[in-house]
Amino acid sequence: MGTLLTAGVILIAYAATSARLDRLGVTSAIVFVSAGLAVGGAGWFDVGAASEVAQRVTEVALVLLLFSDSARLDLRALRDHLAWPSRLLLIGLPLTMLLGIGAGLLLFPGLGLAGAFLLSTMLCSTDAALGQRVVEDPAVPARVRQALDVESGLNDGLAVPFFLVALDISLATLDSAVPSAVFHNAAEQIGWGLVAGIGTGVLAGLVFRRSERAGWLHGQWVQLFTIAAALTGYAAAATLGGSGFIAAFVGGMAFGHVSREHGLRATAFTEETGNLLAAVTWIGFGAVAVRTVWPEIGWRVLAYALLSLTVVRMVPVAVAFTRSGARWPTVAFAGWFGPRGLASVVFGLIALEHGIPDEETILATVVVTVALSVLLHGLTALPLVAAYRRWYDGAGPRAGTGGEAVGEAQDTPVPRARRRAAPASAPAATAI
Repeated sequence: MGTLLTAGVILIAYAATSARLDRLGVTSAIVFVSAGLAVGGAGWFDVGAASEVAQRVTEVALVLLLFSDSARLDLRALRDHLAWPSRLLLIGLPLTMLLGIGAGLLLFPGLGLAGAFLLSTMLCSTDAALGQRVVEDPAVPARVRQALDVESGLNDGLAVPFFLVALDISLATLDSAVPSAVFHNAAEQIGWGLVAGIGTGVLAGLVFRRSERAGWLHGQWVQLFTIAAALTGYAAAATLGGSGFIAAFVGGMAFGHVSREHGLRATAFTEETGNLLAAVTWIGFGAVAVRTVWPEIGWRVLAYALLSLTVVRMVPVAVAFTRSGARWPTVAFAGWFGPRGLASVVFGLIALEHGIPDEETILATVVVTVALSVLLHGLTALPLVAAYRRWYDGAGPRAGTGGEAVGEAQDTPVPRARRRAAPASAPAATAI
């Protein structure tokens, strides 16, 4: 009960000061990880990092956030502006993996190709929740926000097949050639993830809409209906052998499109439950993960973490945006805001459970990269959004001809990712 008491006190303390901290540019993830470091040292948070509970809590948190986020996407508007998300996913993500492998071989020659491949797949996914202000602030052009939002929603699911193959290689359990294994895993994870997500989302959306029209759906069950749909899609994907992350994201889009419910009326509870579980995850991350790997942190680990957040991310984004119409401030802005978060934590927990070779080095690097991302992306979101908007406004007539302006007229004041119902003076008061 001590762990539950500790988590409860931290959550109450943050909630009571959340608006003030948000105005100062301090995200909840920074607060929770810092609080976890403090209580972990005192022995007040004793959930083991290798426990199945920790893995499930983190996975469900990510699933609920992905589902609630994507349910608010307008598919008709997104359909006309898929070029940038497609570039980030189909060009940027593979290049990020390749550069991550190169950085691993350079800094950790003892890992070998298998270890470097595994480390790269664990850190190639982005998490928009850590840069929440970026993907929900109307000051950022709609097309930029949408590209980052869709990228973060799908790239963790797309990374799963590569991670599983890298895990098998590192454990020497791969029975076929690497390209064949990647293709097989990708087909299975993506295919069944799409089937489970779209199938569950469409079916749940139809039932939701027809039940409401008939007056059968009680108001107090609207929110519970949505969270049940999210969990059902996740469970269906896991049962079929697909990616629960892909199922959650596409399932949310399908549910929102079919049910015609894109607002907080249907997704608030799903989102807030995900935020609660994410908060507990970040407390545990600080209390257990960061403190556990502390003795393993050396200059090589720090160097890889910094490279992962800068060169390994930003160069592929620059290549992906070549001839896209995006100007260099937009390329730099999108390149920087590729934070590492819950997906990397999930991959780390799975790797820890399997007992991978060179466990200390790989997990220390993942933990340090995520911790630095929590800090750096959280603290830079507020000033860099303001600076980017000043550049965009100052571009004058040229702004209307740049790629960033595409879809700007169709922008909506309703944020599309992990938003909060907060007054204008205190936006995103409880950002995770």
